[in-house]
Order: sequence, then C-alpha cells, then structure tokens
Amino acid sequence: MLSEYKVLLWDFDGVIMDSMPVRSKGFELVLAAYPKKQVDQLMAFHELNGGLSRYVKFRYFFEEIRKEAISEEEVLALAGKFSEIMLSLLIDQTLLIEDSVGFIRDNWQNFQMHIVSGSDGKELKIINDSLGLSGFFKSINGSPTPKKQLVEEVLSANQYDKNEVILIGDSINDYDAAVFNNISFAGYNNTGLKQLSENYIEQFTCNSGK
Repeated sequence: MLSEYKVLLWDFDGVIMDSMPVRSKGFELVLAAYPKKQVDQLMAFHELNGGLSRYVKFRYFFEEIRKEAISEEEVLALAGKFSEIMLSLLIDQTLLIEDSVGFIRDNWQNFQMHIVSGSDGKELKIINDSLGLSGFFKSINGSPTPKKQLVEEVLSANQYDKNEVILIGDSINDYDAAVFNNISFAGYNNTGLKQLSENYIEQFTCNSGK
C-alpha cells in the first residue's frame, strides 16, 4: 500500500516511539500541585487527543478545566518544565517501536520522509539526533506550530504532489491534519482509526517499499 506513494509524513508519539505513557507522566509531574481530579480530566483529554501539542493541553487545563486565564509566558514556562522531563526520559532506545522504525531504516531511500508531530520541535530534533534517526528524515517538524499547518508547510516548501503523499498517525488529530490538507491518511497503532481510513496499517513488515 505505501509503495503507491512517494512521500511519507510520520507522526512521532505512538508511531515511531511508544512515548505516550511517558508524556502522561510528564503532565502529572508538572501539574502535581493541582487537584488530582482536575489532572485526571486533563489525562483523559490528552489520551483522546494525542496529536495536539502540550501548549494546547496546558491551555485546556487552565481555561477549560480550571476556568481561569493563563498567559502565554505561563504556558511557555510549563512547556519548558515538561520538555526537561521529556528529554530526561525519552532518549531511550527501548521506547522505539521496532516495527515502524525497522521499516524506516530499511526504506528511507525509497521515499521522501518527514516527521510532523504535536511534540515540541526542538525536543524532537534532540531525541532523534540522540537515537540516530534524524538522517532518515528530510525534515523534523513539531509544535508550537499546529499539525495542520506543519503539514501544509511541508507540502508547500517541497512542492509535493498531494496525490503522492500519505500521513501515518495514531490519533484523530493526525487524520484531521491529513483531511485538512487533502492528502491520504494511514492509521497505525490505534484500531479505532480503522473506520476512518481503508489504509490502516496492522504491521509495517507487510508494507514493503518500492
């Protein structure tokens, strides 16, 4: 199926790295001073919206759950603490998803590959550099730019034919970004996405390159 495309846009969390449990722990640590019931509400939102950035999630916590204003500076400070925790925990080879990473290593010369993630862009580059993955990707793109815009910018900057591009993700936010940009979508590592796209990937070993 993937051999029909020339360009693969990859989400990161849950697709290349099994990082969602670590990211959940990060929110709990950063917000440890707040009521557990409220933090649990954020965790539910976080798990349903894996593709959204931490900036959006911190704003949601204060504005929607706590019903209080939060400044841009305060959001950035929380995101900074979160990033410190992530870098201490995510530079870990054992968290890589062998199925997808094996496909990337075997096929990076057969496709143009980019990462488009809701995670912080600077943090993503450090993690991928540290784990020896950066060389497989033409670019690594993350928040605070929203995913829909990240995809749009990659398509525009490289003048890709949209018919030759597919986004591989594990959340509804990834699907939304693909639809918004009129490109194909392949769900992975989340069976709830099977109903949204016929391109669901059960296992990458079944999807060889060209």
